[in-house]
Amino acid sequence: MTQSQPICLTVAGLDPSGGAGIVADIRTFSRFGCFAAAAVTSLTFQNTTGVFGAVHQTADAVRRQIEPVVDDYDVAAVKTGMLPTREIIETVAAIIRERHLKNVVVDPVVRSTSGYDLIDDAALEALIENLFRLADVITPNLPEAERIAQMKIASEDDIFAAAEKMRALGARNVLIKGGHLKAKGKSKKAKDFLFVNGEMTVFEAEFVDTTATHGTGCTLAAAIAANLALGKDLADAVRIAKDFVTDAIRTAPNLGKGNSPINI
Repeated sequence: MTQSQPICLTVAGLDPSGGAGIVADIRTFSRFGCFAAAAVTSLTFQNTTGVFGAVHQTADAVRRQIEPVVDDYDVAAVKTGMLPTREIIETVAAIIRERHLKNVVVDPVVRSTSGYDLIDDAALEALIENLFRLADVITPNLPEAERIAQMKIASEDDIFAAAEKMRALGARNVLIKGGHLKAKGKSKKAKDFLFVNGEMTVFEAEFVDTTATHGTGCTLAAAIAANLALGKDLADAVRIAKDFVTDAIRTAPNLGKGNSPINI
């Protein structure tokens, strides 16, 4: 039987307000014509104003969600988001290795937009040790890159240095999202920095001055995974995903009392 749609699997947390996590991933996969499957790692308690707590799944529960999916489907891409414990991270990495899953996009979710720490240092260490080498690309934002590389990032030179540190930690390709760098000049640009085999490509887009940023990182990583599943190379997948997120920010519905979800 010929598979009519590429199947993308997200392994991430549930945001009940719908702006981030697996809900955002599913909507993004669908926008690119992919079929979405999902495994929930954590039930978070949040809305546009903040994250108020979470109840994590066990590693066994995560494995028991994923295995029937990969037994049944030919999964074309995997996107990981919030992986809150060492045990969950080790389990997800083991499944990726055992099942030879491809087009793996690791979004090293560390902290929410509102400043809530989503994983502890032990889990971050496990993420680096277990998933960086399996990922086709990792997609940290600046605060995440600072925590992973253990350095302050204030310039594009710092971004290059941080990417080199992440490559030394095992990451093959690194996309550092530069949205937290202060845009300068009359023509402000939002820049993301892709490092493939040590070579840097800069992607620029309109800088949209807005608080409608809830779920941008999840959406970007999911859009990259979807485009890899569709057969795009990494640079094209990043370019298409960045354009998609920029438009989604520009046309955000301005929902809620905090950082609005974007328009996926």
